[in-house]
Amino acid sequence: MKRAPENRFATLLWPFVTFLVALAILLSLGFWQLDRRAWKEDLLAQIASRAYGEPASLPATWDPAKDEFRRVQVTGTFVHDAETPVHGLAPGVKGMPLQGFYLFTPLRLPSGNLVMVNRGIVPTELRDPATRPESRPEGEVTVTGLLRSPEQPNWFMLENRPEADEWFVRKPQQFAAAKGLSVPPYYIEAEAGQPGSWPRGGQFQLDIPNNHLQYALTWFGIALTLIAVFVAFVRRRLSGEPEAIRTEP
Repeated sequence: MKRAPENRFATLLWPFVTFLVALAILLSLGFWQLDRRAWKEDLLAQIASRAYGEPASLPATWDPAKDEFRRVQVTGTFVHDAETPVHGLAPGVKGMPLQGFYLFTPLRLPSGNLVMVNRGIVPTELRDPATRPESRPEGEVTVTGLLRSPEQPNWFMLENRPEADEWFVRKPQQFAAAKGLSVPPYYIEAEAGQPGSWPRGGQFQLDIPNNHLQYALTWFGIALTLIAVFVAFVRRRLSGEPEAIRTEP
């Protein structure tokens, strides 16, 4: 005997459900990349309008929508005893990243207020200040850099552990609070050109690539391919001769 035609439609139920789930995932990834593209374009516009030209003074009130990535210059004295080493990576040599610690150090301004400065990276073996005494300049210094908001951690980042002096997320107020100090809710990303070999500032890349449209088109292309493959699969299933069902003699 032969399988009833309607049974062939029933056999498409689970393939159709699987197809819809896969298609929804691919489309959501494509639209997410378009959202990321809009975010990246806004970020690049902010950098272009604020990160170049003559440095300004610190803002009287912090508004990240207006002030982040603004180039500033301040003069003060580093509070080296309150230095916080934060785990991180930086571009190394021959494409190999440099693993080490970014040194976040409060800078005491002439007014007596403090502002946190990311002075740059040191290799892992130089975490101990005793191994790099030249990295702690005494007296008044001038710092030029970009204003940055606290880092927003993602799923892949470890939480800060103040009790163990282990830091992974750039949160200047948390760094200061662990030392009994108070700073504004932003920090200065110091430019390159500080005295001495370490730390090395200027690690923030102003020329940020924006490939999200390419990624979005890739996901949408895979979705179209999936649709074409599934349509071909359905047509073969429905237009083919029904399979004979074997019966026991």
